[in-house]
Amino acid sequence: MTVITRALSALSALSALSACGKTEPPPPPSVPVTVAAAERRPVPFELAATGTVEPIQSVAVQPQVNGPIVRVAFREGQDVRKGQVLFQLDPRPFQATLAQAEAILERDRAQAANAEQEAGRYAGLAEKEYVTAQQNEAARTSAAATTATLAASRAAVEQARLSLQYATIRAPISGRTGSLRVREGNLVRAADAAPLVTINQIQPILVRFAVPAGNLPVIQRYRGRPVAVFAEPVAGGPASEGTLAFVDNAVDTTTGTILLKGSFANPDGALWPGEFVNVRLRLYVEAEALVVPASAVVSGQQGSFVFVIQPDSSAASRAVTVARTAGDLAVVSGEIRPGDRVVTDGQLRLRQGAKVQIK
Repeated sequence: MTVITRALSALSALSALSACGKTEPPPPPSVPVTVAAAERRPVPFELAATGTVEPIQSVAVQPQVNGPIVRVAFREGQDVRKGQVLFQLDPRPFQATLAQAEAILERDRAQAANAEQEAGRYAGLAEKEYVTAQQNEAARTSAAATTATLAASRAAVEQARLSLQYATIRAPISGRTGSLRVREGNLVRAADAAPLVTINQIQPILVRFAVPAGNLPVIQRYRGRPVAVFAEPVAGGPASEGTLAFVDNAVDTTTGTILLKGSFANPDGALWPGEFVNVRLRLYVEAEALVVPASAVVSGQQGSFVFVIQPDSSAASRAVTVARTAGDLAVVSGEIRPGDRVVTDGQLRLRQGAKVQIK
């Protein structure tokens, strides 16, 4: 055997030994993931917005006559009923004016009665030509004048009586009173611009909000039935439920939105005038919607998809179409069925066929 042959034999032997020493690479580790099941459940169709609470009625109470306040009959911030006494002005000047007007009325009533009788007598005498036509006409004119004076006196009595009533200032609506601007002893005037107190009706109460005008067709479609509105304080807290009460008759061309208002019974006073709230307008409930957690949906170049866990603990991507989201759920359709386990956390490390470990 030549030297070259022996070298080649040795090299072949070394290659064989090297090939026998190679091992297969270990399989990639399982990817830890969190899963949830796709399911069918009722899902409401809701529009979200930010709204402002406003009273149904707000009245600034102002005096209609002049006078000093002798009594304040409520506490500021108190709930009052319609017709309840709020302020009492000094009634004595108005009582005196009424008594004077009533006395003048009685005088004018007597003069009018006498003038009517006198006109009747002159009419009879004129028929017999005992008095001239001119004298008869003067008697009739005097009777008409006293009748007009009597009507003016009646009006003066009514005005005096009304002024006396205005001396007692009552609540024009039921509601919650605000800050009190005057105290006992203050002189108030009807010409003053500042109100004595403001009353807001808070039961029921309104919430004003706006939604994009593109939602108007679906709102109009379901407006014929009671449409639920939920209002939740921005700072957090339980939501109040009401109903849609108003849809504006025009779209705001500046913002491209439509103004809506919801009416709330507000029995516990949870909604307060001027408060900002998060609003949800629930138009209908889809009874058998196929849903997955919104965190399970991944957006890719070919569209949205989810990773589904196969029976052999491998991941497979399934194309889906997201119809809408409702809170932390996504209403989907596509290559997914109820009961499929979808990955909600850990998708970024997954690929088609990758083994997973469910946490």
